Amino acid sequence: MLIPSQIQTDSEDFQKNYAANRLLCDELAERLDLVRKGGGEKIAQKFKARKKLLPRERVEMLLDPGSPFLELASLAAWDMYDNESPGASHIDGIGVVNGVECMIMGNDATVKGGAFYPMSVTKSLRCQQIALENRLPTIYLVESAGANLLHQAELFADSGGRGFANQARMSAAGIPQIALVFGSCTAGGAYVPGLSDYTVMVRKQAKVFLAGPPLVKAATGEEVDDETLGGADMHGKISGLSDYTANDDVDAVRIGRAIVKYLNWSKITPPNWQEPEEPEYDPDELLGIIPTDLRRPFPVREIIARIVDGSRFHEFKRDYAPTIVTGFAHLNGYQIGIVANNGVLFSESAHKATQFIQLCNQARVPILYLQNVPGFMVGSKVEREGIVKHGSKLVNAVANSSVPQLTVIIGGSYGAGNYGMCGRGFDPTLLFSWPNSRIAVMGGEQAAGVLVSVQKAALKLKGIEPDHERLELMRQEIVKKFERESSPYYATARLWDDGVIDPRTTRRVLSTAVSMAYNRDFITEKAPRYGVFRM
Repeated sequence: MLIPSQIQTDSEDFQKNYAANRLLCDELAERLDLVRKGGGEKIAQKFKARKKLLPRERVEMLLDPGSPFLELASLAAWDMYDNESPGASHIDGIGVVNGVECMIMGNDATVKGGAFYPMSVTKSLRCQQIALENRLPTIYLVESAGANLLHQAELFADSGGRGFANQARMSAAGIPQIALVFGSCTAGGAYVPGLSDYTVMVRKQAKVFLAGPPLVKAATGEEVDDETLGGADMHGKISGLSDYTANDDVDAVRIGRAIVKYLNWSKITPPNWQEPEEPEYDPDELLGIIPTDLRRPFPVREIIARIVDGSRFHEFKRDYAPTIVTGFAHLNGYQIGIVANNGVLFSESAHKATQFIQLCNQARVPILYLQNVPGFMVGSKVEREGIVKHGSKLVNAVANSSVPQLTVIIGGSYGAGNYGMCGRGFDPTLLFSWPNSRIAVMGGEQAAGVLVSVQKAALKLKGIEPDHERLELMRQEIVKKFERESSPYYATARLWDDGVIDPRTTRRVLSTAVSMAYNRDFITEKAPRYGVFRM
């Protein structure tokens, strides 16, 4: 049924919220624009002078005209490494190439020659994980100076080789991988084309070798030039590493698109698919619904109404446990189940959500979690009711769910509420955050109150009178620390999500996400087995 909206767009509260959230969205747009400039205009001009496409131009040319590109972790490494690695020096995302949804992973060689930083590795591993779980053909756009040696201790031993292991496992799982090599690909990076199913190299530009001429000379005394050692012609005619030799960047992209065309790739037809409908209400109104103070609750049905098809929602257990909202809807034609916070979680909230998650798994329906959760209720009454064991049932259901699970943090994400609503630790298929969101064990004020109280108690045990001025300074520092570390930009820099998104784009982002999920055959899988539920 249609969700009736109670929002008054001309109210003072709406207008105040809208203005504040518009500023947050403008700030997000500015940061994304900065990252998309890569290494800057000077480097871009060097690329153009050499008649090379810029990394983002390669991505754009690879995609089907007019098709969406869901860029992932755009702000990875934000405010890290002295801002030397915008976007973690990588351009990754999900896009359509010759009608096939693909994972596209490209080095941004305008940034330090595409050198890998620790977060570059983390970002590329996350994208490979998404591709492996959702059976996405993967296209690598390769041009990299290799590991940033100043950070080698942080990226080599544990995670440096994991990307190559992933490539081998993806190939074994029948997931096609295509490497388009536009420039240097040295040392360990040489294994990217080596482990791909198809490799395309650009003549007079692509270089693939385990060691470059200077190291070869130092190690063996042999003097050899780049082209003879590992150029496209050598690998195409002699070593056999390259399957296709391209004349230039544009030709390499053309060949890559042709390879995808002949993959003979298809995905399952989604059951209960319907012709997509735009929401009845304008998604732009989301900015006026989100309060400026996250401690204030906001009606989550109003959010759902501006995301789902026709603003229609078949709600489950509407009158029971009102602080959690559950039900079925369609999103761009795809059926989904929705679990959304409407306040603090109680025992009955956990009961309701657990049952609904099990129903979605029985029916093989993807689940969308909308997180705005202060956590589970606390106090002696709820402890006696068994809130820990009831919350554990919800955690069990989320952890063992075997249908695609998508999460959007639309407000606060605190404490165990983050776990029960499919936070990062529960491996959601994709997880996104809004720019107003916060993620932490608890809010800064609450954390400061707890820590100051502990400090007071410790001093009294020693017979020392607390210095209230000093304790107040301590409280302020704790609040600042929590505010900084719970910011969506702090989180996304460290890949705690797959990207910060403008609330108004949520429907488009989720449409790509749920469509992508149907590349894996979860429909014919059996409903999961669950662990022990404490009754």
